[in-house]
Amino acid sequence: MTPGTNGRGPEEETLAQTNLPASALVSAADDVLATTFEDEVVLLNLADGVYYGLDGVGARIWTLIQRPASLSQISEALRQEYQVERAQCEADLRALIAELEARGLVVVARA
Repeated sequence: MTPGTNGRGPEEETLAQTNLPASALVSAADDVLATTFEDEVVLLNLADGVYYGLDGVGARIWTLIQRPASLSQISEALRQEYQVERAQCEADLRALIAELEARGLVVVARA
């Protein structure tokens, strides 16, 4: 995920392993506008005016969370579409969801 260049985006940081359970429901936050531009999804967080870009698998995940979906449902969909091992898929998915949540772009309901 890349923050926008409007000067107000948070610095990129390395995320530690997250403790999100597989049953956690993830959905796009209500105050985020999204549009597709070529192969990228461009997100605008209306709460703080910062925009972001997701491409590749990140863009696919954004599509999958337009309705609430559990981490296990998202992981299963990704593993069916891409050749990726379960452990790698789940680790990468948790890291991205944690980052999106920290930036106010998604809502995570922990079950």
